[in-house]
Amino acid sequence: MTTAPTSTSCRVDGFGEVSLRPVDPDRDVAVIHDWVTRERSRFWGMRGASRERVREIYAYLDSLTTHHAYLAHRDGRPVALFQTYEPAADPVGRCYGVRPGDFGIHLLIGPPDDGPQPGFTGVLLDVFLAFVLADPTRLRIVAEPDARNARAIDRLVRAGFVPGPEIDLPEKRARLLFLDRAVRER
Repeated sequence: MTTAPTSTSCRVDGFGEVSLRPVDPDRDVAVIHDWVTRERSRFWGMRGASRERVREIYAYLDSLTTHHAYLAHRDGRPVALFQTYEPAADPVGRCYGVRPGDFGIHLLIGPPDDGPQPGFTGVLLDVFLAFVLADPTRLRIVAEPDARNARAIDRLVRAGFVPGPEIDLPEKRARLLFLDRAVRER
């Protein structure tokens, strides 16, 4: 089981200060609800969710020792939602051969305040991957975006993830992707 760190931050040249902190379901529900109910976030499956339902989902995640949610901030403004999980304790773990050291992730970039910025998602993904891989027991990162989400799959492949098979999860058909620590550290 994983213990969630309280927070972390780093300065990214030409981008700003990026910080990650655990989601507080009560304090963060407004921003998370706004993000997950937008059309651009349709693959998260919460478009019709009420604010209370979103709070309940994140309160449940907060109660688990195997799943964690984080808000990423850029220069103090929330810009992304990151989630981590242990695949053996998640439905995805029943769909592939989980190996010791596997660690799952989800990523939702918030709507841009100032319009699209080239490289924005890549910088945040790099920060998140560095955060996840700071734990040396994490040997392979697993992602399973909706199989129809070509943009997310392409972004993960550009970050070094290798596509695996499509799988059926309770709420979606997903594409497994894997990133070995050794590949990321090259």
